This record gives sequence, structure tokens and C-alpha cells, in this order.
Amino acid sequence: FVMRDSGAVLTLTTEEVFDELPAGRGRVVALDDPLTRMQLDAVSSDTPEVGLSEAQLAYVMYTSGSTGRPKGVAVTHGGLANYVGWASGLYGPGGAPLHSSLAFDLTVTSVLVPLVSGGAVVVSREGGAEGLARVLETHSGFGLAKVVPAHLPLLGEHLADASGAARTWVVGGEALPGGVVLDWLERAPESVVVNEYGPTETVVGCAVFEVRAGDEVADAVPIGRPVANTRLYVLDSNLQPAPVGVAGELYVAGAQLARGYAGRPDLTSERFVACPFEAGGRMYRTGDLARWASDGRLEFLGRADEQVKVRGFRIEPGEVQAALAAHPQVARAAVIAREDTPGDVRLVGYVVADDDDTAELPDSVTRFASARLPDYMVPSAITVLDELPLTVNGKLDRKALPAPEVITGSGRAPASEQEKLLCEAFAEVLGLDSVGVDDDFFALGGHSLLAVRAISQIRAVLGVELPLKVLLAAPTPAELSQQLGKHKSSARPALRPMRNQEES
Repeated sequence: FVMRDSGAVLTLTTEEVFDELPAGRGRVVALDDPLTRMQLDAVSSDTPEVGLSEAQLAYVMYTSGSTGRPKGVAVTHGGLANYVGWASGLYGPGGAPLHSSLAFDLTVTSVLVPLVSGGAVVVSREGGAEGLARVLETHSGFGLAKVVPAHLPLLGEHLADASGAARTWVVGGEALPGGVVLDWLERAPESVVVNEYGPTETVVGCAVFEVRAGDEVADAVPIGRPVANTRLYVLDSNLQPAPVGVAGELYVAGAQLARGYAGRPDLTSERFVACPFEAGGRMYRTGDLARWASDGRLEFLGRADEQVKVRGFRIEPGEVQAALAAHPQVARAAVIAREDTPGDVRLVGYVVADDDDTAELPDSVTRFASARLPDYMVPSAITVLDELPLTVNGKLDRKALPAPEVITGSGRAPASEQEKLLCEAFAEVLGLDSVGVDDDFFALGGHSLLAVRAISQIRAVLGVELPLKVLLAAPTPAELSQQLGKHKSSARPALRPMRNQEES
């Protein structure tokens, strides 16, 4: 797709992947082929004069393939130079490890920033957190290391001593949990962690917030202040500035804006819009939600397109995730909306424990979240994982998160026909194979709307009209069975034919 979309006329590669490239997409040359080497050696070594302006393309980087057709972000030399010049000044001299593909813009920081400062780039052959750990074990004293949030806890597990690995840890790509930063600074108190925010469309990083040992850190680290020659706007739906403390969509203007999307004028005009605050200027619509704090710091609130609607309530999964991550036994957390049963969307939480005692953790996390969130924001299930699944770039792989496992029927068998029918009614409504007499309707994923269906099902099979508050107070078949006798007289009368007006 990239070769077709880019219209490449010449591709330089190696023999190792030569046969994997599609035919008919321009000329493909393997640099390690002997004949190609001879041809290259015959070329004059005279360096041609190349005219270069800041508006010309530096690279095209493809992104967001997981949400549809990949789009090529056309980054200019002017935008790239602004970022590299600013970053080299803030992060200072020194080398950096390279542990991810050059197709991921995290590597712009890892490669170009140290090189313009005279530093070395040490390449990891394996890549990922383990490959990075091996580089850090054999090469210490880096000026910076660029990682995603998930890398820090993984490095903490792989590195025996993280204190002298790097002076500055630049973290980007996803929201940065405060607990992750605090844990890292305990391991490496002499280092500084920089939360660097920026979509690919704004050249790697357009806002930063620094954290040092001893600093107070919120559950979610702010994204801070804009970098040089960059402006950040938090706007409402009318493109008017949102007041301090009020959420809005984040827009970015300034020197680092990309030209747009290569060959996609429709998408470019949708995301790169006129800036109402700068005559003739443009701004990029990030799709991210943010708000200004009273001290002038910018706080990231999640993606506008990640907002989900569950039982009529609009929910930001990031807010729920922060509540789960605050549990003292939780090292990392993720929250998504799942529709494992058609028409039944539920919030599901995934947690990684910071110790081996996980038997009671799901119930403990649920109680913890219930004390801090309204009922509709509490996940219907909590699943404990050894690690959160990650993509090759170290971001959360939401598609790889497993469906929650529901364990039912661990108690005694039904002691009466009434209990048996209630168990079957619960199972029917919850979409489960079976339900035990001591299983809690709400612990199995039930909620207020399903509770109404359960009341209707009980009425159909037992002929009893129960108020909803009875199920809330007696949520197991065993408890509910004891309440049925108190409400038999309230069953609805049977339907009977009536004469219409014409017959009277």
C-alpha cells in the first residue's frame, strides 16, 4: 500500500526482503547485490548542489492504519528543524539508544536529536523493551532515551540498575500515568522524566512537562506547555476558547504543522483548518480532549473519538482507567467498551497487579472504583493480566485484550423449583450458560437495564411482579427466592377480552 500510494519510482532495499516487495511498483534495487555495488561505485562522487527550503518535504510517515486507510503525513524540513533544534537545546548533549522502527516518529528524537548535538546513536538489534534493556546494560550514561509509557515498568523489571542509564527519559505516544513516573524516579532519582505530547502531524512533540524526583505528580501527568514557535488552543464546538478548567478539543498551530496528508486533500482540509486567531494561519485539529489548569498547565483528557456510550451515558474510558490505576495493588490498567453480546455494550477493566496476590483483586478493584465513580462508570468485569498486550510500537493493543471470563455456579445446587427457575431467568438475561443460586446478578455483569429485563423474565416464568428495589437488595437467586412470597399478591392480572365501543 505504501509503495503504491507514494508512487515511488526507485526503492533501495536489501536482498533479505527483495523478494517480498511487490512487482511493478517502480525500480527496486538491493544495495547488497554485487552488481548494484559495482554500479554505485561507478557513479561520480561529486556532491551535487541541492536547493532546499523549509517548505519542502523532509519525510512522509504513515499512521493510523488500525482505524482505517493509512494516511501519509507530509512533514516539512521547516517543521522538522524547529523540533530538532528545540529538543536538542532542552535535552542537551549525549547519545541515545534506538530500539524501534524508523517508521515510528519516536525515532526522530532518538536519531536526529543526538546526532545534531554530536552524540552517538546505539542501535538495538532486537528492539522493544527487552532489546532496549540490553543496550542500557552495556551502554550507560545516555543523554536521553525516548520511550512510550509502557516501556518504563517493563524496563524496571529487566534492568538491575536504572540509575545511570540515561539523564532524560522522554515519554510519548500515549497518556502517561503518574504512578509509572513515580515508580521510575524511585529507581532513577537523578534522572528527569519528560512527558512529550504531539501527534505525527505536528512533528513528534509540540508540548512538554518535566517531572523530577520529589515533585508532586497527579494520576495523569499533564502535557504542560508548548514548545518553541508553537501555539496550543483548547476550543469548544464553536472554535471559541474554553474557560480554564473546562474540557475542549486541542488544536495546534505554529512552525511544526505538517503540510497535510500526501494525496489526501479531503482529509487534509478536514484536519488542517484555518486558525481564527492568526491571520492567514492554519491549525491542526488533534481530536484530543484537554483543559487548562489554573496554573497554566495543559491536561490531557483522552481522545474525543474514544468516548463511548454505555446505557445512554457518555463515558471517557481514560477517566475510569485512572480510577483503577489508583488502586494500591494495581501497577497498570486499561478500560475498553466491549459488545460481546450483540446490543449489550459493557465497560471492562484490565489490570496488572504489582504483586502475586491476585485472588481477591477483581472484587477489591471493583469496590475501590465504586467508591470513586458513579455506578454507570464502574466496569462490569475486572480481568487480571500478567501484562497488558502491546503493539510493536509499544502502545496498548486493544484488539488483543481478551473477553472477560465469568465464573458461575460455584455454590450449592438449587434447593427448589423456584430457585431453579430464578437461576435460569438470570442466565437467560445475562447471556450465560448457567447461574448458581449464590451468584450475584450484578457481579456477573448485570446493570439497571438488564435488571428491568430480569424482572420481566421473572414475571413471565413465575407470575410475580417484583419491584426493582427487591432485586437490588436481593441480587442472588437464593436471596430473591425468599422474597417471592411477599409479593405474589402483586402479580399482574391475566389479560381478558373486552368489548369494543362498536359492540356496546
